[in-house]
Amino acid sequence: MRLDELVAGADSPRIVGDARVDVKSLAYDSRRVEPGALFFCVPGEKVDGHRFAAAAVEAGAVGLVVERALGLGVAEVVVGDARAAMAPLAARFWGDPTGELKVVGVTGTNGKTTTAFLVREILEAAGVRCGLLGTVKQVVGGVEEEVERTTPEAIDLQAVFRRMLDGGDRACAMEASSHALALRRCDAIHFDVALFTNLTQDHLDFHGGMEDYFQAKRLLFEMGPGTAIINVDDSYGQRLVRELESLSGGPDCLTFSAEGAEAHIVASDIALKPNGAEFTVTQPLGGLKTSSGATHYPPAGVVRTRLPGHFNVSNILGAFSAAISMGVEPDAAAAGLEQATPPPGRFEPIDEGQPFAVLVDYAHTPDSLESVLRAARRLTEGRLIAVFGAGGDRDRAKRPKMGRTGAELSDLAVVTSDNPRSEAPEAIVAEVLAGIDGREGVEVETDRRAAIALALGRARPGDTVVIAGKGHERGQEFENGRRVPFDDREVARQELRRL
Repeated sequence: MRLDELVAGADSPRIVGDARVDVKSLAYDSRRVEPGALFFCVPGEKVDGHRFAAAAVEAGAVGLVVERALGLGVAEVVVGDARAAMAPLAARFWGDPTGELKVVGVTGTNGKTTTAFLVREILEAAGVRCGLLGTVKQVVGGVEEEVERTTPEAIDLQAVFRRMLDGGDRACAMEASSHALALRRCDAIHFDVALFTNLTQDHLDFHGGMEDYFQAKRLLFEMGPGTAIINVDDSYGQRLVRELESLSGGPDCLTFSAEGAEAHIVASDIALKPNGAEFTVTQPLGGLKTSSGATHYPPAGVVRTRLPGHFNVSNILGAFSAAISMGVEPDAAAAGLEQATPPPGRFEPIDEGQPFAVLVDYAHTPDSLESVLRAARRLTEGRLIAVFGAGGDRDRAKRPKMGRTGAELSDLAVVTSDNPRSEAPEAIVAEVLAGIDGREGVEVETDRRAAIALALGRARPGDTVVIAGKGHERGQEFENGRRVPFDDREVARQELRRL
């Protein structure tokens, strides 16, 4: 595609040099530049991409997107914000794939992964080929792929959407992280549905405060989705509904509740089981306004699921609501949910024939840890044992809250290392312990494998051991980006076999 055709319609770009040069690829990392590439000089938190422009040109870049002219002998597109330019230009380069792909964006602190997985499983069961983009994996054209981050950079994201369409996908369920929304990665996506799960303390090292965190999440609902699916059991969800309903031309709001609040989709008669849950879904508000106009869906009746825990009822309702807003009949959505399996590392049972339960979960915030421990308590005859820590180089304010939550809700809390990154594990653990106030039933073991072994060794018949914080992750992160292979699930299996 010619450069002048690519930037046509963009926000007041100024092209210096040959505007007719042929652009064959897009890049934001000079190490990934190929001959014929257009390189985006994006200023980052630590490094300014303009510093790598010369290296990009040497590698074959035929053009640069810059915020200041560099005069390196190739065409330059001068813009006010190089990062903001990435998404619309990438969408144009790849033929605006989300103009055809039905996209469901899921945002919130907890539950994004499970909800996105469930949306995909419901749509697939209903005969709609659906891709997936998220924390655990991505699925493109039916093929599973590993991921580097929850929501890729805009250039990579638009390329994946194109591969989805070319691979036969007709929809996509994707997690939209607050980082991605704030950093403009999700710009230029045509969202059909935007879904809000909840908002609790996390990522304040990046956002600075809960208000900024909320505003980042809110961006998803300003991107023109036809329908906003919102959890009104959450106070921020209630606020989001009020703000969206006050907007002229805003999305239609479809609300859900697992706590009996007034909403379009409500769960009642909830029966929790060790291997799942069963509940009744009703639609007390009747008509649901969709892009095709107001309509009335019949009650879905009983929903059965293999996902245990009360917190998963909320995730299920969100996915159910998203599916019916996209035209899936309630009975078909319920049937899809009955077959759906939990995502890896989300309340995942580990069974090596031991006489007690072992669950691995990704819970790494005070709220998610509380939800998981309360859910585990309901399924436990004996004692509840929790293994948890807190990540390094992340929101420090949540560490004592994690400690307090873990100690109060378990009979034995084993505080350990999570992903310490550049910080000393002992220092992180000390901040976690600051919230425990000398409570009994707390042990410290900074070596994560040893901590898991300690907890499993203390377990007796009828107990439950919850290993929280890393879930599906297959490595532990240390200083200077060093990553050591470590999977809580596999470590638990190994230690159980040794008992």
